[in-house]
Amino acid sequence: MSAEEPPRAGHRRADRRVRVDRPLAQYFRYTAPGVLRARPEASRPTTASGRLWASARRILIGPPLTSEQEAEERLSKKKALAIFSSDAISSSAYATEEILRVLIVAGAAALSASLWIALAIAGLLAAVATSYRQIGHAYPSGGGAYAVARANFGLGAAIVAAGALLVDYVMTVAVSTSSAVEQITSAVPALEPGRVAIGVAAIALITLANLRGVRESGNIFAIPTYLFIGGTLLMIGIGLVRVALGDGGGAALGPRPQPLEAVGAILLLRAFAAGSVALTGTEAIANGVQAFKPPEATNAARTLATMAMLLGVLFVGITFLVDRYGITPSGPGGGTVVAQLATTVYGPGSPGFYAFQLVTALILFLAANTSFNAFPRLAAILARDGLMPRHFAFRGDRLAYTVGILLLGAAASVLVIVFGGRTTALIPLYSVGVFVAFTISQAGMVRHWLAVRGPGWRRRLAVNGVGAGLTGVVAVVVTAAKAPDSLLVAVMVPGLAGLMLLVRREYSVQASDLAVRPDVVIGPPRREERVIVPVPEVNRAVVQAVTFGRSISENVIAVHVTDDLQAGSAFRNTFTRQMPGVALVIVESPYRAVVEPLVAYLEASSSDPDLLTIVVLPEFVPRHWWDQVLFNQVAGRLRRALIGRPNTVVSMVPYRRDR
Repeated sequence: MSAEEPPRAGHRRADRRVRVDRPLAQYFRYTAPGVLRARPEASRPTTASGRLWASARRILIGPPLTSEQEAEERLSKKKALAIFSSDAISSSAYATEEILRVLIVAGAAALSASLWIALAIAGLLAAVATSYRQIGHAYPSGGGAYAVARANFGLGAAIVAAGALLVDYVMTVAVSTSSAVEQITSAVPALEPGRVAIGVAAIALITLANLRGVRESGNIFAIPTYLFIGGTLLMIGIGLVRVALGDGGGAALGPRPQPLEAVGAILLLRAFAAGSVALTGTEAIANGVQAFKPPEATNAARTLATMAMLLGVLFVGITFLVDRYGITPSGPGGGTVVAQLATTVYGPGSPGFYAFQLVTALILFLAANTSFNAFPRLAAILARDGLMPRHFAFRGDRLAYTVGILLLGAAASVLVIVFGGRTTALIPLYSVGVFVAFTISQAGMVRHWLAVRGPGWRRRLAVNGVGAGLTGVVAVVVTAAKAPDSLLVAVMVPGLAGLMLLVRREYSVQASDLAVRPDVVIGPPRREERVIVPVPEVNRAVVQAVTFGRSISENVIAVHVTDDLQAGSAFRNTFTRQMPGVALVIVESPYRAVVEPLVAYLEASSSDPDLLTIVVLPEFVPRHWWDQVLFNQVAGRLRRALIGRPNTVVSMVPYRRDR
């Protein structure tokens, strides 16, 4: 019958096999001889608490999706731009301010250097984006810097790149959320005391949205992303027209100082390092190529080019207007630079100002979504390579990497709480890791093209070589300029790399311990294998455990531990009368211990060290979950004591009473 299609439910036959297989057909269907495919009913929990939890999950994250529906979850270029580019595009809302906070140390005249720094960063963005387009084509399976380093430099460089990216993804969520809260408090100062609570709540909501799946999160996040792009382009356009008509805010209409005369080289480098946060998130598209609809690599490359152009225009445009209008950073609790620019362009308290602040806050909140897609995917790749716990590669009901999403949300929330939700406090830890990953990936691509030497390899080699040189210099500058805060990241990345190596070692040891030689043939069980059943009393759970033991071996021994020999003798009479034919050993324990004497009996009574000992533990399943504390305590302790004992198998036999 296992190789046949089971009869339909309405088919009546006086065949016992039909009656037996009807429940099987309810939960499964045959797809090939000996192969069953589970129906939705097979995945539904059977307990009341399980059904309640399943209903709650269905409401929060939606109904489960089959593996075949993954193709439907793939992203179009428009949705992918919203999901993977929100981090990079939204950085235009705070990158200019970070440049100005460094330059203002040298006085108001130094602020004129901001535009030149923004143009230099835009040039670096073009080089990095071009390099990552080539990575997407060369390594379409995803993984970005990790995949490139693993293929060209080996494990050491790969885990450093992966550790740097994981740290940066967590920082992205914390920084984007904190900056979004600052946009809100700039418009509504009364909310300033609740900044941390607002940030943590926002991270929780974004986490929940991502648990619902990639396509659905794209539907949620696409509108705010495009509203921000449109609103910012509109603001820049209006500002440029007003500047062209002679409105420069007064400060910009006079003679412009030469930036290099007003600012020292070290301060310029520090400002460049601060503004380089604009490049974070550029690599996310290369990490998530497999999330795109076919042709994956081509669609990813086009999306990356679009993102880079939009970010360059927004970043340089905002910096130009801020410079022309003489806007400077305010103190804690004051309006952000981009909020001041919106006030200048749209008018203070105008509907345009509040609308722009709303979409800016939304895009910054949703900028975290880039990390919520990139971090779990990278963690899943690392898990498949044995560098992270394997459950990071598990895809939940909605085809999302559940564990990675939850871990990212928790880690980012902790950072927001620890740093008080202040963007300026988090920025020094930001962008260090990503430039390390940039440099490793570009250097890896140089080695890739030298090895492949395919059509156009010299041009591609030059692109990645220039990218590696630029990002390498910037990585050193950013680390030095942000010291000593950046040194924390320099410690975290090697720490993560060490943990990955430890996980890999443990999996390797486990695989070696569990390996079975291909030439070994496993024979039938030996009926003389010893089965030990601890029996505290004669009850239904004990009877079921003894019955199970007798079904797998003829050598079943019941062991009763007591501190009262007279009570033990009475128990023997009861046991032998009710369960004849089962050997019973009474172990007297004058010190009232239970677990230790039983373990000692197993050690002392084993005549053949190679003979398998099966310990069958009766387990009573209580009616309610809160009754767990009342039952199975000794069985649990005994199980923990026996786990790992050579040639010993521990089997829990649960007994559930009728309801």
